[in-house]
Amino acid sequence: MRKIALTIAVLGSIASLPFASFGQSSDAKYCQALTDTYRRVVGSNAASGDAVPVAMAKCAAGDYAAGIPVLEQALKDNKVTLPARN
Repeated sequence: MRKIALTIAVLGSIASLPFASFGQSSDAKYCQALTDTYRRVVGSNAASGDAVPVAMAKCAAGDYAAGIPVLEQALKDNKVTLPARN
């Protein structure tokens, strides 16, 4: 009986992994969309200091929580519509 319970617990944990990855994938795509939008629309025309390049590097490194807010604010400051967050 213990083996069955353990097996069910392990399978349940494994089954939840794709959903956790999906959330990260969504953040990764959004971070990339912000980066692409900034490069395409704002480019090097804005005086962002080091904040935007650092935020882009954070996104590239997988630190979406640090990169996304900075890129969102930089786009808003330049009166650019944010890309859709899927």
